[in-house]
Amino acid sequence: MCPQCRAFITTKDKVCPYCNERVGPRAIDRREPGALIGGFIPHARFNTTTILLLNFGLYLATTIYSMKAGNEGAFSNIDSQTLVAFGAKFGPYIALGQWWRLVTAGFLHGGLLHILMNSWVLWDLGSQVEEVYGASRMWVIYLVSSICGFYVSDLWNPMVPSVGASAGLFGMIGAMIALGVKHQGGTGDAVKSMYIRWAIYGLLFSFLPGIDMAAHIGGLAGGFGLAYLAGLPRYEGAPVETFWKGGAWVCIAITALSFLKMYLWFTRMAQ
Repeated sequence: MCPQCRAFITTKDKVCPYCNERVGPRAIDRREPGALIGGFIPHARFNTTTILLLNFGLYLATTIYSMKAGNEGAFSNIDSQTLVAFGAKFGPYIALGQWWRLVTAGFLHGGLLHILMNSWVLWDLGSQVEEVYGASRMWVIYLVSSICGFYVSDLWNPMVPSVGASAGLFGMIGAMIALGVKHQGGTGDAVKSMYIRWAIYGLLFSFLPGIDMAAHIGGLAGGFGLAYLAGLPRYEGAPVETFWKGGAWVCIAITALSFLKMYLWFTRMAQ
């Protein structure tokens, strides 16, 4: 099937006879960092697994820090002071120039139930988005959605600290809705319908106390818009694929820089 016009073509065609689009193996089909362990675990996608490991590593670090600060129930409930110290979204500090909190907040969690619920969704949803959009687009969608979510949260309620992967998760829901909207037909309509229901259920859940609805809305909008513009992976070597690979590396660099700034700020405050 032609990746541009979706017409059926033969495997020998190098150029689509209907739209003159160059065709070949899609970037996603080359499995640029894709399935782990040779696909032995179907859901074990590289980016999704990396994000999960980073989230749990930070949760362990915040738990130990919170316990040392006197919070005996830290394993199941991290105190807000610890979360702010590790980079939670907090308006007054962001206003002072700590923009990196819009990044680091997406990898922190406030309690055991919080991280388990988000990890459960990420394990399924992240793998689906990474398989459909490819590793490069998935990483950009996840990070940009998370930043958009916490930016909206900061505008909505800057005085309340906020953390969690759910802004990025809503962004990936938005990405799957964009897939259904952009690719009309039976399959596209089914995808759109399913993920719109996911979005509605998630937003209804956001009315519960302590849930940051603004971050969810911002993430959903950011993920939808970015994925709609990004489209699906094209053939390996296409200029657009080089662009998205570069974008993924920029996002990785921004994430690393954000955690470096968090660490430097944390060490200064601890002195």
